[in-house]
Amino acid sequence: MPDFTELTRGFYLEGLLVEGEDVWFTDVTRGGVHNLTTGQTVLPDRTMIGGLLMNSDGALLVAGGGGIDWVNPQTGAQGTLVSGLDGVNEMRSDGQGGIVFGTIDLPAILRGEKPGPSSIRHLAADGTQRIIKEGLVFANGLTIDAAGTSLLFNESFVAVRAFPIGPDFALGDMRTLLDKPDCDGMALDVEGNAWISGFSSSDLLCLDGTGREVARLALPGPACTNVRFGGPDMCDLYVTIVDPADAQKLAEGAPITEQNSALYRTRAPVAGAPLGRSAFVLG
Repeated sequence: MPDFTELTRGFYLEGLLVEGEDVWFTDVTRGGVHNLTTGQTVLPDRTMIGGLLMNSDGALLVAGGGGIDWVNPQTGAQGTLVSGLDGVNEMRSDGQGGIVFGTIDLPAILRGEKPGPSSIRHLAADGTQRIIKEGLVFANGLTIDAAGTSLLFNESFVAVRAFPIGPDFALGDMRTLLDKPDCDGMALDVEGNAWISGFSSSDLLCLDGTGREVARLALPGPACTNVRFGGPDMCDLYVTIVDPADAQKLAEGAPITEQNSALYRTRAPVAGAPLGRSAFVLG
């Protein structure tokens, strides 16, 4: 196993974003977006945050119930980017100033019921929003390859998927890269491989564009919700480790009472691809 350093603990750590020296993370039941480096917390009352992204002006885009909120950690300004949805999970820049993101049936999850179908949506830089894929089991980690021609997507409880991206972000026929029911978070490296975490897996998998496993990294715990690269050379690897029993409690709408989750850092064998930023005009 690589040498992992524990950085902080929580109840169920999830949304993870590394921007320069700042490491942002969320604790879905405690709430808030927390900066590991500075100790700052923003949106302390917002819970069930599964995704974070940085806008070009330094504001954080924050997923969760109802849609996507935003907050500028420097000025304290905040607002709503997307409203009227049951919930939003992971988000990624589309490389053109907008984002792609997955919706989830958060009210059903909070009731301890089986959630309804998920969708993938595209929000252009001008605010135009549309559904580009629907009828999915559960939308989780997603990213766009370096060429901007393929959307990689973790359909939790089913498999790791890939879609070709056509004009106006229309998605082509879906390909299954790996049958992996617990697929959760995702990050790309500079070689174009996808690093996949699992909410009941003690290994981090690295897949190439065909779904072939090219590397496997043993983790310091039984499950992992999210993975991000960072550091000056992009070879620092951050993971959020959780207890699968707590994942089951989330699914049942039961409280999580112990801090069994932790954020760790190690060194990766390859550099990560930098995350793009959105370019929305906020405020």
